Amino acid sequence: MVKLDFKSERVLAVVAHPDDAELLCAGALARARSDGAAIGIAVLCRGDKGQSDPPIENLGELRSGEMQASARLLQAELLEGGFGDGELFDEVQSRRTVVEMLRQFRPTTVLAHSADDYHPDHRAASAITEAASWFCASSGHLTASPPLASPPALWWMDTVEMIGFRPDFSIDISEFVELKRQMLHCHRSQLIRGKNADFSPLEEVMIRQYESRGAHSGVAAAEAFQQASVWKRVAAW
Repeated sequence: MVKLDFKSERVLAVVAHPDDAELLCAGALARARSDGAAIGIAVLCRGDKGQSDPPIENLGELRSGEMQASARLLQAELLEGGFGDGELFDEVQSRRTVVEMLRQFRPTTVLAHSADDYHPDHRAASAITEAASWFCASSGHLTASPPLASPPALWWMDTVEMIGFRPDFSIDISEFVELKRQMLHCHRSQLIRGKNADFSPLEEVMIRQYESRGAHSGVAAAEAFQQASVWKRVAAW
């Protein structure tokens, strides 16, 4: 178990959909905030196509409101990319959008989706974030905000249902599981999809994940991560 002190850090999670942070990293963000860090969530997609039956009118706007309510509970800064679900690709405009998000928040550590996660939008977000978290420190890549002095450290988040993911370390989030639950309950439009054959009951998935990672680490609840173990992307703690 890695024991980190996030004091004076700036930790930004870059996720594909409005409820991804709740599932994969809200506990680590909450722990970072409790240590004194500034925390943020950058959500790249609107969540506009995750429909229930019957469908919800103006779903993207509704999910933006749900996401804002969840971020308020966490006391996290929220940035929204505005891409449509299934329309996220690693290309020039998406990289530029995330570069500007990073320059606005100015993180010291970025949490990103695993390149091996199950959802195409998660995998696209992983590739975009890996590139943008490097180029955000390059003065030759121009956006509205100035470049960072150096690239932030990069952590890969666990995959949903932990499939194919071998953690480098875990964060003890035992104190923050109730906050994770409250945040997830903000996403009512997705919780009602739990009985759909093409979807999963999100709260069950979340609990199974943090309890399993906790059991692996000898604590009640944990979230698992890998370091991007390449030059200039690994921070000393």
